[in-house]
Amino acid sequence: MNVFLIGSGGREHALAWKISASPVLDKLYAAPGNPGIAEHAECVSVDVANHQQVIEFCRANSIDLVVVGPEAPLVAGLVDDLKAAGIAAFGPGKIAAQLEGSKGFTKDLCAKYNIPTAGYGRFADAAAAKDYVRQMGAPIVIKADGLAAGKGVTIAMTEDEAFGAIDDCFAGAFGAAGAEVVVEEFLEGEEASFFCLCDGTTALPFGTAQDHKRVGDGDTGPNTGGMGAYSPAPVMTDPLIEQVMREIIEPTLRGMREMGAPFVGILYAGLMLTKDGPKLIEYNARFGDPECQVLMLRLKDDILTLLQGAVDGQLAHMSARWQDKAALTVVLAAEGYPEAPKKGGEIAGLERVAEVPGVQVFHAGTAARDGKLVANGGRVLNVTALGNSVTEARDAAYKAVDLIDFQTGFCRRDIGWRAIERESKGA
Repeated sequence: MNVFLIGSGGREHALAWKISASPVLDKLYAAPGNPGIAEHAECVSVDVANHQQVIEFCRANSIDLVVVGPEAPLVAGLVDDLKAAGIAAFGPGKIAAQLEGSKGFTKDLCAKYNIPTAGYGRFADAAAAKDYVRQMGAPIVIKADGLAAGKGVTIAMTEDEAFGAIDDCFAGAFGAAGAEVVVEEFLEGEEASFFCLCDGTTALPFGTAQDHKRVGDGDTGPNTGGMGAYSPAPVMTDPLIEQVMREIIEPTLRGMREMGAPFVGILYAGLMLTKDGPKLIEYNARFGDPECQVLMLRLKDDILTLLQGAVDGQLAHMSARWQDKAALTVVLAAEGYPEAPKKGGEIAGLERVAEVPGVQVFHAGTAARDGKLVANGGRVLNVTALGNSVTEARDAAYKAVDLIDFQTGFCRRDIGWRAIERESKGA
């Protein structure tokens, strides 16, 4: 198979690493890629926002499958355009991608199909949103409706903080994403991520993870796209997974089919495990980042066969097997992230990491300049390790982190703390 991977982050490097090991792969291309992805794929200059250019590249290079990594091309309808041109693509079409592209869309779907989620209101003007906040009280959650790169959510502990977040949205802080806001009930509990590979009809459970959204140790500071993750999530027991499938995932797939927009791709459910049971916080319509990195390290099976099975509607006849080990990833970010990351910082010492067993470093925001590797984004590297426990994986990951020379970088030092606490208590 000839495969074309769309994207340039740590998620896509993890996918490239796993796809490149497939026995059915002939040639892997990527656009725009990064220096890490270039170790596994031929990176090409194709404007992924220009769908006709993507189609022409696929035709010229006999591409059998396009794998779309990030959310923006999915929401823009790239998969629809590829399919209309007769080119197979992994990922949801434009309407199905609204599960991530519009938080209001997902909340309305939940209401229609009785999917457990936080109470909410949708608003197109600030005054009405603020009235709802006054009615509900704080703490409360303010979300920009559209795509905001993981930064359009404010957990407001006071009404004034909520008002400020609403004003930010309507003042354009998140661009078009904030033209509408969703105001949600504040849910208490532990968060977990649950993934399903979907072919429109069948949902195949595809791993669990927990990530760390806050920038600082102890879950302090602003939200980010994710500072680290581990898999599996110990809190996601088999009975809980069955409940999530029954109450959340399966009604969602049914709803999308009934809408005439069956969901094909990876459905990523962000869950809050409350005293009343699991509730959906939000959906993503693609692999998580950095959750994909830990999932790929644990996956035993050929990822390319599974992705093709989803596209071909064959998941009812397939399964996914996982290593009975834990994986953990630590994000090395550029100084100033998430507000104003400092680009250009030199990175050295990655060759030393190869000496640490069970460790893979995935490039998230790097570039090659004058023969040197430099930071070219907010989240720069994902140092990912496999171990017999989360504690063992954590120790290996941080050992590798300490071998990397990245003077303008930083990381959290407490990734996996919840699971490690459980392990220390023998839970």
